[in-house]
Amino acid sequence: MLWPLALSLLALGAVAAFTFKPGAFWTVARTVNPWLLAGACAITALRVFVGGWRFRFISDGRLGLAEGVRGQLAWDFLSNFTPTAIGGGPIAIVYLARDQNIPVGEASAFMLFSMVLDQIWFALSIPLLLGASSFFNVFPDVAYGFGHWTFFAVFAGMLVWAILFSYAILFRPQLLRRLAGWVFSLRPLRRFRRRVVREATRFSERAHRMREQSVPFYLKSFLLTIGVWMGRYLLAVIVVWSVYPALDVVLATLRSAALHMSGLLMPTPGGAGGVEGLYALFFGPLMPAALMAPTLLVWRFLGYYVFIGLGVYLSFHQARQELERQ
Repeated sequence: MLWPLALSLLALGAVAAFTFKPGAFWTVARTVNPWLLAGACAITALRVFVGGWRFRFISDGRLGLAEGVRGQLAWDFLSNFTPTAIGGGPIAIVYLARDQNIPVGEASAFMLFSMVLDQIWFALSIPLLLGASSFFNVFPDVAYGFGHWTFFAVFAGMLVWAILFSYAILFRPQLLRRLAGWVFSLRPLRRFRRRVVREATRFSERAHRMREQSVPFYLKSFLLTIGVWMGRYLLAVIVVWSVYPALDVVLATLRSAALHMSGLLMPTPGGAGGVEGLYALFFGPLMPAALMAPTLLVWRFLGYYVFIGLGVYLSFHQARQELERQ
């Protein structure tokens, strides 16, 4: 937990060293809108609630709302300590299973279906962002310094991955079972093979039942997914807007979406260090330089540091449950 935190704080300190001006900051800070700051806190809580509601809905009540919220918190917490491409979901499966005392294969189906919904959202968002870049300055000018077509090729690669991942989980779940059987046939892992294949079979069965759900089920699941991601996007916008009323909200929302999409490419745990740099690139040109470091701190506090504290609490909560079971 310490080195991702150190990376994040180091990047925050670097941004502050180059941009923070106390005099200019306090001049603007006196006009801060407390209602918008309260709204930023509310939208963080609402995003977690919607994520928990999504777990409850896609599990058909197998997970309660409280268990779903705890699962979403665990997912966010573990995402802070795994590379952004992984996102903490595979590890959060174990938390979901033990918190509700359900088979790991069943919890895997709930988590991976949520990840599929996220991938579908990415698959739709990337073309929309690329299309919007024809009318708005969605990507900072420095992004094109790496090469116009290279930049778009990266997003195209993310789009292809999102489509392949969604197809494999929804329509070919048996591939995971075959892969698990092959990996756990290796000598060091052979003693776990029977249990792993059993859980992979349960996952395949649950995925099959989900695939047979009605169109309204998919629509509602996807609407909840949109709610989760719009909560992420709007957090940075509201934080900046609370201290800089002249902010172009539409452009800022588009840039926030592009920032989060670019953050998926960061190799560090939770994007620590890299996401702070992306914030400076995407949001820096939209506001006075003196506001960059304070708004970055508030944004990372609500979207990153808070979940670390909540995750530590959940870890102790589950450890206590394990001891009680024993």
